[in-house]
Amino acid sequence: MNNRLLLSILLAAIALGLSHGPVAGVQASGAAFGHHNHDDDDSGMPLREQETIRKSFAAGGAHKLLDVDNVFGSIEVVGGQSDQVQLVVTKTLRAESKESMEAAKKEVTLDVTDQPDLLKLYVNGPFRCNCNCDGGCNNGCGGWHGDRGYVVKMDFQLQVPRNIDLKLKTVNSGRINVRDVIGSFSVHNVNGGIEMQDVGGGRAFARTVNGGVKVVFRENPKESSEFGTINGPIDLYFNPGLSADFRFKNFNGGVYTDFPITSLAAPAPTSERHNGRFVFRTSHFTGGRVGAGGLEIKADNLNGDIRVLERHE
Repeated sequence: MNNRLLLSILLAAIALGLSHGPVAGVQASGAAFGHHNHDDDDSGMPLREQETIRKSFAAGGAHKLLDVDNVFGSIEVVGGQSDQVQLVVTKTLRAESKESMEAAKKEVTLDVTDQPDLLKLYVNGPFRCNCNCDGGCNNGCGGWHGDRGYVVKMDFQLQVPRNIDLKLKTVNSGRINVRDVIGSFSVHNVNGGIEMQDVGGGRAFARTVNGGVKVVFRENPKESSEFGTINGPIDLYFNPGLSADFRFKNFNGGVYTDFPITSLAAPAPTSERHNGRFVFRTSHFTGGRVGAGGLEIKADNLNGDIRVLERHE
């Protein structure tokens, strides 16, 4: 690897007094539709049914956002030349009894909103509070309250127009994979990895908790972007000629780059006034400039390396 530079930031970890041991797996509230969190764990749930949901939607002439809000299952999106969105969902239900199976069929639904500029696919059920949680789900919003004796998993496969924007979310038992989509994207996972191949062209955001993040850009981002995980590596592949200001934060691992990089001064601390006193806060990010700089790209993790690599055809 040419011009590979190791950016050591272990001193930051020492200064913060963080442990150098691995972080235990994080389990989100309301992760599964029942009391089991893994689709291959069917103890106590002898009944199993599976169905396939197929739908198609016209993308139209307007620039469209595809919003997939899943909770339990994977999401796969592939771009192409068609002006249609083709959807296939594999829905797997497990239950303790016939009554629980019937409840699962009635209570867990796929809600669809199809508008000229938005296609939203929303997995709904008792685990949802149906409030606007974009600012953070407090007071149990979006959480699971009680055991209903069933587990429902939905695995999404979508073929979409190549220039569509993406907003993708899932929580448990599934990866998020995207290929050949040029547009802005916002991708969130919790217990699973994120992998994106031949993407880019706008703003890029990809974050998970337990899993790696890998993004291979066909077009370098044109807006400030962010990538993060807690337990896993971050691998970012950019095209030659990249110009960006990077901000890195990493504790149990290193930061590597193929690109020549120069250091940037740390951002000035911000101040807040509390009880008549000023409190100063710093971001603990290490900065580096590639090329002429410009847009800001953040990458942060706790356990794992961060690699900023040059893509070669």
